[in-house]
Amino acid sequence: MNTAEKSLRVLVEKWLAPTMATRFRVTRFARRHLNQGRYVRVEAVKPEGPVAIFFFQHHDGTWCVFPPEAKRLAMRTC
Repeated sequence: MNTAEKSLRVLVEKWLAPTMATRFRVTRFARRHLNQGRYVRVEAVKPEGPVAIFFFQHHDGTWCVFPPEAKRLAMRTC
């Protein structure tokens, strides 16, 4: 899967299915602690009521609906 397929715009269209009758907006945008990337909260106002999803930016620049895995300590032998 290339980076364009994991862009924030593509994911918002996939998960929230915005239409001309559906409004959506970014309600929160921040950087996670310890350089773990960014996240945004996107809210769509649909006839059934508001729906919000968090999207997380991964180290390779792609966006996903799950946060990137935390770096773990590792030991190596020579």
